[in-house]
Amino acid sequence: MRRPPRNTTLVSTGRLVLVATPIGNLGDLSPRAVQALASADVVACEDTRRTGRLLQYAGVRAPRLLVVNEHTEAAATREIRDLVASGQIVALVSDAGSPGISDPGERVVAALAEAQLWIEAIPGPTAAITALTISGLPTSRFVMEGFLPRKGRDRGARLADLRAERRTIVLYEAPHRLLRTLGDLAEALGGQRRVVLARELTKLHEEIWRGTLGDAVGRAAEIEPRGEYVIVLDGAPEIEVDEDAIVAALRSRLAAGMSRRDAIDEVVHRFAVPRRLVYNLALSSPGKSTDHQPETP
Repeated sequence: MRRPPRNTTLVSTGRLVLVATPIGNLGDLSPRAVQALASADVVACEDTRRTGRLLQYAGVRAPRLLVVNEHTEAAATREIRDLVASGQIVALVSDAGSPGISDPGERVVAALAEAQLWIEAIPGPTAAITALTISGLPTSRFVMEGFLPRKGRDRGARLADLRAERRTIVLYEAPHRLLRTLGDLAEALGGQRRVVLARELTKLHEEIWRGTLGDAVGRAAEIEPRGEYVIVLDGAPEIEVDEDAIVAALRSRLAAGMSRRDAIDEVVHRFAVPRRLVYNLALSSPGKSTDHQPETP
């Protein structure tokens, strides 16, 4: 048996193995991934049919399959923790890519780490890094945003934050929501922001499209999007922050009866600056606010 990491106090010889699986081309399944799947007592997965086909491709006799998806993750987390604590090996996979990255797994890993159980990872494909490296946009600093909130104030706040984000931004989106998301991004970040759309990565119909957000909206409206998308966005340009102008804009909106939260949202959008900066200036700036509850930046 492979030894656990040094300087780690473990309460069981069982372990959780995070196994990255192909994002499209099955030939990307690594020998270590095959070995880990073959050695597992239980394979935790999102879709038993999809994972069953993967195991068949790898020539691995299917062990017990445990479903871990957005609906079952809480209960499955407890079961996986108990299995590993009892000495069993559980391999965790997602439908594609690295488990835990915008896919089930994050909660499982956190619970086992807290319980001081053995966790290891078999690295491999991930759509975010694949799209980033072929995007042609800066890769030295980037931020993985995953899926945007579907609706409401959370979505608006996230878009406002992205407007001022200077690092390259990586997002995921489903085909039926692509047009709306591109439209919201164009409105929040500006239609001239550079963007790369990557779909069906490593598959037969892989497509990489480069252009501006404005052009991307027009294209998505004309061509029916198909396949899962990775959206790679250029970071915001360097700007000189004029704090006096921001404070003046906040005061004018508060004086007009706007709530502090709404005033902050509007000023963040107008000046393309981090929300935390505007929030701190709002706290230190005198002015009437209709908010009665504190908010977080």
